[in-house]
Amino acid sequence: MATVKIKQYHARQFGGAAGAYGNSTRLHFQLKTNATGAAIGADSSAALASGDVVDLGPLPAGMRLDDSLLIISAGMTATITGKLGFKYEDGADSAVVPQDDDYFGADLDLAAAARLRNATSNAPVVLPKPARLILTTAAAANAKASQLDIVISGELTGQ
Repeated sequence: MATVKIKQYHARQFGGAAGAYGNSTRLHFQLKTNATGAAIGADSSAALASGDVVDLGPLPAGMRLDDSLLIISAGMTATITGKLGFKYEDGADSAVVPQDDDYFGADLDLAAAARLRNATSNAPVVLPKPARLILTTAAAANAKASQLDIVISGELTGQ
C-alpha cells in the first residue's frame, strides 16, 4: 500500500483573528488523475491502487472541521470507493482529537460524477496540531483520467 502526496496551492486562504475576512474558511483540494490512473502533480507516477492513501494537503492546527464537500466531476474507474479523513503531520495520535481516516465519510463512490456532502454524523472537532487531509482508495485500482475537488469548511480558532 503506497502513500501518494499531492502538491496543493493555497494562495487564497483567508482567516485568523486579525484577518479582515474573519475566521471562517474553506480549503480547496484537488485530485486529478491522468489516462493511466496516476495522480497528476504527485510524487509518484504509478496509478492509484486499492488501499493507497492520497495525501491531499495540510489542515492547520486550530482549525475546527465543520463540513466537507466532495465534487466528482469525472469519476475514477468503476467500483472504486474511498474514505476521506485526516491524519497528523507528526504521525502521533492525539488523545483529545484522535486522527480519523474516515472522519468525513467511508465507502464513498468515487467512480460516479456526484456532489457528496459530509457523510458522517461526527461532531465538529478542533485540530490540536497540524494535520493532513487524506483520501484512502478501495475496491480497485484506478485506470482512467478523473477529477475530484474537495472543499473543507471550518473556522480557524487560533488555538
